[in-house]
Amino acid sequence: MTFTEKYSKILDIVKPDIDKINLIEEIYIQEPLKSKLSNILGAPSKHIRALVSFLYLRAINSDIDEKQIKYQTAIELVHNASLIHDDVIDKSFERRGVKTLNFEFDSKLAVIAGDYLLSIAMQKVLDLNIPELSKLFCKTLEEMTKGEISQYYNKNRIPTIEKYITKSEQKTAKLFETALAGAMIISCHSDALSSNKTFAKNFGIAFQIRDDLINCKTTKSDIKEGIYTAPVIYSGGVNITDDAIEKTKSLLNNYLEKAQNVLKDIEDNKYRVALIELLGLLKYE
Repeated sequence: MTFTEKYSKILDIVKPDIDKINLIEEIYIQEPLKSKLSNILGAPSKHIRALVSFLYLRAINSDIDEKQIKYQTAIELVHNASLIHDDVIDKSFERRGVKTLNFEFDSKLAVIAGDYLLSIAMQKVLDLNIPELSKLFCKTLEEMTKGEISQYYNKNRIPTIEKYITKSEQKTAKLFETALAGAMIISCHSDALSSNKTFAKNFGIAFQIRDDLINCKTTKSDIKEGIYTAPVIYSGGVNITDDAIEKTKSLLNNYLEKAQNVLKDIEDNKYRVALIELLGLLKYE
């Protein structure tokens, strides 16, 4: 069974919940940008942040109501806005089989479109009228931006592994953490925030390490852009060694183990099993 098939099988467990996430219903901008943006938002997506959050909620026997759907929709909008901005920075022509906004129009309009999605996401969170949630959401946007700024200023420089992990936490793990922590706040499980934040943080860092590992083994686009990740750090240069790859795999597995340890406190059910299987999918063979 392929990665996609295994992932789809896990997704199916909460698919009725995932299918309620609608990213294009509140896109009120003029054509042709509206149609193009709708095509981008409607392109096949893993919805992995929502998947993790919904599986975790179901695992602790918590319901998924309209507030949860609205919140995860906001998280997905933030993620897509960041991808649009990334495409501008990277001068990408295509994503998920769809031409990018900066290719179809120009970088200026693409940046504005990304900002527009952020505004919709923020409004959705404010509509929930939970001050703690709004603060969490705003702090996450700040951290994600800091991660991008850090990456910009450290181009063509090999960072320490500690700085790499910090950047990965800011750029990627923080949104996973916020997706799940916010879901717990909505469901009034604030008493368990520490453990689920730990799970999501480690899951998100592992997710980024795996992505970086695949990049170094395939396109090497990060290296070409002067973005140096774990394999380069462990190699001490852009000529990636087998030992560096193994060390990166160990680093990845370490974060996956940390995430799985959190699940020990959750009763055994199909949602907990699905989370463990999802962690297993992130292992790089």
